[in-house]
Amino acid sequence: MSIHNQILKWSLFAGALYFFSISVVHMQGIKVPMLFIYFNVPSNAYQDRIISFLAFGWAVFLFTAFTDPQKQSALVKAITIAGAGVLIGLCVNNLFTDFQSFGAGINMNVFWLETAGVFIYWLWLVIFYFLSTK
Repeated sequence: MSIHNQILKWSLFAGALYFFSISVVHMQGIKVPMLFIYFNVPSNAYQDRIISFLAFGWAVFLFTAFTDPQKQSALVKAITIAGAGVLIGLCVNNLFTDFQSFGAGINMNVFWLETAGVFIYWLWLVIFYFLSTK
């Protein structure tokens, strides 16, 4: 297995752990920055549970792709396409939500920083997906 495939494989595993962690903290309602993108915005328990089981689904998809990225190439490609949709959604949410209405102390820069972190991970996956297919 090439170094690019190895990096992709373990990056997918890291993503699976990340989304599993998101699932756990949302189910517990524990607002941890980077695991709760909008950690200082009020949310309802039912919203957190929905995010929890959706994040668990992402964790399963990423873990499945990790098991053999070459055989699961279509899944890796789907993950990167869906990830682009997630990034667009986060940007739209950041741009068009009046977070100040939830409280004056909410710092939007933190949300953009967290979105940038998701973007860097996504870009990393895209790069190593393409490098591993060469």
